[in-house]
Amino acid sequence: MSTPAAPILIAVDGPSGTGKSSVSKAVARTMGAGYLDTGAMYRALTWWVLDQGIDPLDQERVAAEAATFPLVMGTDPANPGVTVDGRDIGDDIRTARITSAVTAIATNPFVRPVLQRLQRQLMDAIAAERGAVVAEGRDITTVVAPDADVRILMTASEEARLRRRSLEVHGTTDEAAVEATRDLVVQRDRADSTVSEFTVAADGVVTVDTSDLTFEQSVDAVVAIVAVARV
Repeated sequence: MSTPAAPILIAVDGPSGTGKSSVSKAVARTMGAGYLDTGAMYRALTWWVLDQGIDPLDQERVAAEAATFPLVMGTDPANPGVTVDGRDIGDDIRTARITSAVTAIATNPFVRPVLQRLQRQLMDAIAAERGAVVAEGRDITTVVAPDADVRILMTASEEARLRRRSLEVHGTTDEAAVEATRDLVVQRDRADSTVSEFTVAADGVVTVDTSDLTFEQSVDAVVAIVAVARV
């Protein structure tokens, strides 16, 4: 009798606009793996805090909510979904209201250990159920899952990142749209970098620069790295 293959944990880090979310979902679909968007967990907590009338700057109160708020993360890469207290908030957490408030939550030193612990638990549970998990975020390769089977830092030039995020947010890449997107991307990365390193690959982490890659080429690059690790 053959021994069942051990679950595969794949961790993907990177700044905004590198394509890590769309690529990670595509890789998970290709592999038949589960998917975890850890950044959405911070956004979901932000939504909950605002919905409950809690000051996002009240660090200890927000951390207490992080440990108990009724979050359910979807793990299907084709339709991951985010549910809080039975309500689908997948679209709500991508609004400007949440984006403008999430930095206070994501940089809260009391919140991060709480959500990181939950992320580890979810990664293990998803991998055990699906045989593999692709988790993406800011510090998955270094803090959440430093022992993951595959660890990838996805990078891209600032120009490429701004262009991609502008297309996503504004539907165009003209000069005005790119400039309107600049603060959203650059300021968020600068704030997050105070609590997480996601611009330089740690030892054992493979860098994938998507600046000049198409979406399909980016997916193929990650799948190839996973294939090598599984040999």
